[in-house]
Amino acid sequence: MTLKRDGAQLVFVCSKCGYSEPVKRIVKPLERKRTKSAIKVIGKEGADLKPLPVVEAVCPKCGNGEAYFWLVQTRGADESATQFFRCTRCNYTWREYS
Repeated sequence: MTLKRDGAQLVFVCSKCGYSEPVKRIVKPLERKRTKSAIKVIGKEGADLKPLPVVEAVCPKCGNGEAYFWLVQTRGADESATQFFRCTRCNYTWREYS
């Protein structure tokens, strides 16, 4: 159905058969108010927060069995991502290529 003006009146008209029906009321969509969400940046004061997941991994420096884990695409898009680990005890960071 398309909306057309027939004189002073608005009508819906079917594009296939030509059937028309007068518009009884027009409903306007609600306007959404967009709110900007603040981007939270972890600075020095939030350094004690550890937002990374913890996995079982043996630290090559101190032998601790837990490390924070994240992935970074350091090579081509057709190659797998590089896995980075950071020891939860000594903060030593190492990588593994998969």
